[in-house]
Amino acid sequence: MRLFYENWYSHFANRSLPTNDLESTEIKATNPSIIEQTDIDLILLSKHISSFESPEFFINNFYKVGFTHHYAILAKEKSLDGRIFYVSQCAAAFWTVETLNSYLRAELYKSGTIPNNFINTLPEQEQARRAIRSFKDEYFLDYINIEDENEPDEGVFERIIITNIKKFILSFGNLFCYMGNQYRVIVGEEEFFIDLLFFNRELRCLVAIELKKGKFVPSYLGQLNFYLSALDEYVKLDSEMPSIGIVLCKEANRSVVEFAVRDYTKPMGVATFRTQSDMPEEMQKALPDVEDIRKLLETTSDEDDAEGE
Repeated sequence: MRLFYENWYSHFANRSLPTNDLESTEIKATNPSIIEQTDIDLILLSKHISSFESPEFFINNFYKVGFTHHYAILAKEKSLDGRIFYVSQCAAAFWTVETLNSYLRAELYKSGTIPNNFINTLPEQEQARRAIRSFKDEYFLDYINIEDENEPDEGVFERIIITNIKKFILSFGNLFCYMGNQYRVIVGEEEFFIDLLFFNRELRCLVAIELKKGKFVPSYLGQLNFYLSALDEYVKLDSEMPSIGIVLCKEANRSVVEFAVRDYTKPMGVATFRTQSDMPEEMQKALPDVEDIRKLLETTSDEDDAEGE
């Protein structure tokens, strides 16, 4: 409670705060003789907030967020802009504490925007801006630990994601609904299979994800463009927005990606991922070995069976 008070007091002051206060302080600012320190604090907060949304909307959302959420944000995010971002997202998307902590660990606020062509390919500018906010340029998939990183087959990679589909969705956001893997579409009596297919409730569109374990290659976009055309033609409902495609790969040169996506007419972007093996060596050593855990579980199971007999 003290942490909450000390971090927000200077911005809100120790008094009730009608949402129109922020408006009135901007008017007072034109007359320095009547301005107070509290008004200066509110003006500064207003300028920070305006980069995300209207100040009035943020103040209303601030009071909707539970104390446990506020505590987690204050403990793990040190910048004012970052705290405003997380408070706004908690209120707007009804994040649970578990979801919030997942995004705080992944440093969602600090993640860059995904290289994409959304502005030029989506019919509505607001839809394009929402799409840009919905995807990060890098995802940390810490539950993936593939011994042979050079193995060309993406099947193993895909199966691990499907086994941990809840964690994968949390990495992307709780507004993504899983529709299937190796999702079949038929074009000209031929079958084609999309690695992962989701539906995003906020964007109101299908999201196709193609998994690539290696470095990004521009030819991946041609395949993805074909899948998006098929989805829009045979799967998308009339009330839904155009489908979006994401190539999720191990490594990508941002300049190459931006150059590659700009002339495609379907909305798509390229994101990268990190796995457990990409963690610093000292952190990896702190984690228990998978084989040791398996042996421990088997030993415990045998002991329980012996006691039962």
